[in-house]
Amino acid sequence: MAIKSIELLKWFASNEEMMEVLAAVAADLGDMIEDVNSIAVIPLKGAMTNEVFQIKWPAKSDGHLRTVLVRIYGEGVEVFFNREVEIQTFECMSKNGQGPRLLGRFTTGRVEEFIHARTLSAADLRDPETSALIAAKMREFHNLHMPGAKKAQLWQRVRNWIIYAKSLCSPKDTMIFGLDKLDAEINMLETLLSEGYQEIGFCHNDLQYGNIMIDEETRSITLIDYEYASYNPIAYDLANHFCEMAANYHTDNPHVLDYNKYPGLEERQRFIHIYLSSEGKKPSNIEVEHLLNAAEKYTLANHLFWGLWGVISSHVNSIDFDYKEYAKQRFQQYWLKKPILLDSPSIISQSEIVNGSLATLT
Repeated sequence: MAIKSIELLKWFASNEEMMEVLAAVAADLGDMIEDVNSIAVIPLKGAMTNEVFQIKWPAKSDGHLRTVLVRIYGEGVEVFFNREVEIQTFECMSKNGQGPRLLGRFTTGRVEEFIHARTLSAADLRDPETSALIAAKMREFHNLHMPGAKKAQLWQRVRNWIIYAKSLCSPKDTMIFGLDKLDAEINMLETLLSEGYQEIGFCHNDLQYGNIMIDEETRSITLIDYEYASYNPIAYDLANHFCEMAANYHTDNPHVLDYNKYPGLEERQRFIHIYLSSEGKKPSNIEVEHLLNAAEKYTLANHLFWGLWGVISSHVNSIDFDYKEYAKQRFQQYWLKKPILLDSPSIISQSEIVNGSLATLT
């Protein structure tokens, strides 16, 4: 339902630059926005980095509603990515026929083409038919030729985040989250996971259900929101997608993760087989097994990545989301799964993991 609340419209009206860009976009489309009262605003839920709004106004040609998407950048989130690089990625994606078109920019956000497709729900990720479409789309995405060095960007990004997280946290939180231990963990993971051949592709790096859209008529998949996109091992992106199956960001407690919903072995095997088969070549069982094992180990890097994201976001982002609790869950999963996936003894006790305190790490 379109929202015409006085507070929301006043807020839009107060951003003169944004309204000027919206008016310019409307003019490019042959319409006219005379003032803020001629638009309807629908806040879109589920975003945790930016605030996103669906904006509508009557088209001049036939009176039907014209729709665009306005993205307001989250405060302080530039620590996570370079905004200019992200815009460059967005524009390059559009030229490659991927995602929405960029319609206009203003200092604190941008106007995008509104894709008339349905954003997936958490349950959609577990639907075999939809999952197969996602797998094929991921393979297509990973093969895109994009600007930037074709090498893993993950490790340096996480190291930068560790430094920044420490600068924001109190000594108590630094101990609780075990931040002083993470440099050694990242060094270990990079060395271990970089052994042997690994395919590097252009990865989305945030393939949660809210960043995947489906056209119900054509059954085509569109991946959106490229803030975190970069070259990385494809196993890392697969791991990220599997980890996101534990999340549902449209509940009363959107930060709570349910790892009972993490996909089982057969489900992961099926996804990877479809992923590798999507270009018409049947993969061998060894190829599937190799990528399956690599993806499973890369879940550890994912947990540290998003754990640090949660810690930093709790200090810089005002969106209503319990970032600290989310971070605790990601770090807990790291310490729970590390001894299993790497066949190495845990350095913390089960009770310390469950209680969410890593303060006694040695």
